[in-house]
Amino acid sequence: MRTTIDFTEPLLESAKQEAARRGVTLSAMVQDAVRSHLARRPVRGSGKFELHTVRGRLVRPDLDLDRTSALVTMDDEAAFGGKS
Repeated sequence: MRTTIDFTEPLLESAKQEAARRGVTLSAMVQDAVRSHLARRPVRGSGKFELHTVRGRLVRPDLDLDRTSALVTMDDEAAFGGKS
């Protein structure tokens, strides 16, 4: 795909000289430079991660968090009134 990019004369001359020194085309060097720039771009995250913990009645010591099926059963029993 072709596009037009405006460079200042000194920047264009430096880029052409660097491309010749590397033995690549100006297009290849510009593509490589853009790829490198985009790869260094910081990833936007949701901000600093904070782990919030709770104490007291919200935590049930009898829960085994490794047994997710038991957790689902407990949720169902709480929502639908106990075992059938």
